[in-house]
Amino acid sequence: MDSTKRFSNRVEDYVKYRPHYPAEIIDFLQDNYGLTIHKLIADIGAGTGISTELFLDAGYQTIAVEPNTEMRQKAIELLSPYPGFSTTDGTAENTGLSAGSMDAVIAGQAFHWFNATETRKEFKRILKPGGIVVLIWNERKTSSDFEKEYDQLIITHGQDYVKIDHRNIDIEHIGAFYAPEPFRLEVFPNKQVFDFEGLAGRLLSSSYMPTKTHPGYQLMINDLQQLFNRYQQHELITINYDTKVYVGKL
Repeated sequence: MDSTKRFSNRVEDYVKYRPHYPAEIIDFLQDNYGLTIHKLIADIGAGTGISTELFLDAGYQTIAVEPNTEMRQKAIELLSPYPGFSTTDGTAENTGLSAGSMDAVIAGQAFHWFNATETRKEFKRILKPGGIVVLIWNERKTSSDFEKEYDQLIITHGQDYVKIDHRNIDIEHIGAFYAPEPFRLEVFPNKQVFDFEGLAGRLLSSSYMPTKTHPGYQLMINDLQQLFNRYQQHELITINYDTKVYVGKL
């Protein structure tokens, strides 16, 4: 499937159930990279604007670049009240932004969909001298018994999860993208707490899981209900994340 269209039928679940990003990321970038609020940010592969909102909340002017019409329209609906928000139809490889116009480029939960070679050229083109690239992922932990079994459920029922899992982009891929420049990795704790409806919505927000019209959907939901019943505490379950933030120049 064309990666720019994978989430067209999952927008509502994506908005309601995808994890956001810790606000501490802003402090980290300001303290270590001088990313003051007068800097101009491009959020590439912005989707419905979860990562965009992190920077808008901190007072930045942020351009959300997103090729998927349905997700971009949802970002407009949700973020238009912010005076610093704007959006454009573009890809990581062809953003449509002006050369040397951006102080920072960010990508939240998106870089693994990009062509790294072409993306590097484009990011370097649109960045100002000394501008930074910030790659962010909420990486779901697989430490607890629940987390291990939940991950196995996704592997069992996911249609191409193993192939497109963002964890396939390892530290060597990241290093090759920034090379020959150095980069830094900072990790922040993050979590979501769900009832069963929320857990099901979180599962369905992923592009590789069966939709409600798929023949494998009911079996997946049955397995999820059994998993929830085994591990819930007071009708709630927690998903823990490491929010990984890679920062460097090109």
